[in-house]
Amino acid sequence: MRRLALLLALVAAAPAAAQEAPEAERWRQERDRLVHDHIIAAGVQDRATLSAMREVPRHEFVPLREQSRAYEDTPLPIGHGQTISQPSLVAMMTELLRPRPGLRVLEVGTGSGYQAAILAATGARVWTIEIFQALADEARARLVRLGYGEVQVRHGDGYAGWPEEAPFDAVVVTAAADEIPPALLEQLGPGGRLVMPVGAQSSDQALVFIEKDRAGRVSRRELLPVRFVPLLRGIR
Repeated sequence: MRRLALLLALVAAAPAAAQEAPEAERWRQERDRLVHDHIIAAGVQDRATLSAMREVPRHEFVPLREQSRAYEDTPLPIGHGQTISQPSLVAMMTELLRPRPGLRVLEVGTGSGYQAAILAATGARVWTIEIFQALADEARARLVRLGYGEVQVRHGDGYAGWPEEAPFDAVVVTAAADEIPPALLEQLGPGGRLVMPVGAQSSDQALVFIEKDRAGRVSRRELLPVRFVPLLRGIR
């Protein structure tokens, strides 16, 4: 009787599994197309970054109503006035950090968790801060569900960074401020790299790249014009 029940359960599960396989393959093909048509075309060459962009299912990080657009090279709304960043820009920012296994990265602006997942897929160790409690909770659960549970998620004010885990090898900020918060520069270790959009919402913004040498001296470059949501203060 038990064998019959098991057989019936397997037969019932077979159609669902058959449906899931083509769906997963379709999403994989969409990721491959995104990488080929937009990310490599944008000049990204780092193998670890490209591999992560092919691996991480962006459609899992957007609301259901936006899933059909998940592999367009565009930002998409995720609620609370926030967005998931344009994939080619996520890839550029990741490449700038020189991702590698064990790299200690602080991210400010978790959002849905996509950038954190990309970094984790390169082997980096990630600490990420989100100002909206609901987004932080959702991102934490999503990252665990998708196999990126080693990412540490905190609900807090990103301007303060994560001092008890500093210094970091890299810092990435996914929202724009008038200037780089001093705490983030302080928490960047010698030899570290920081990438962040800088500029007011009412004026031009630029993607800024910071390097700190072994003596603690900081160099700064503006790379390209961008448009990001504002880096908010306080707890929400």
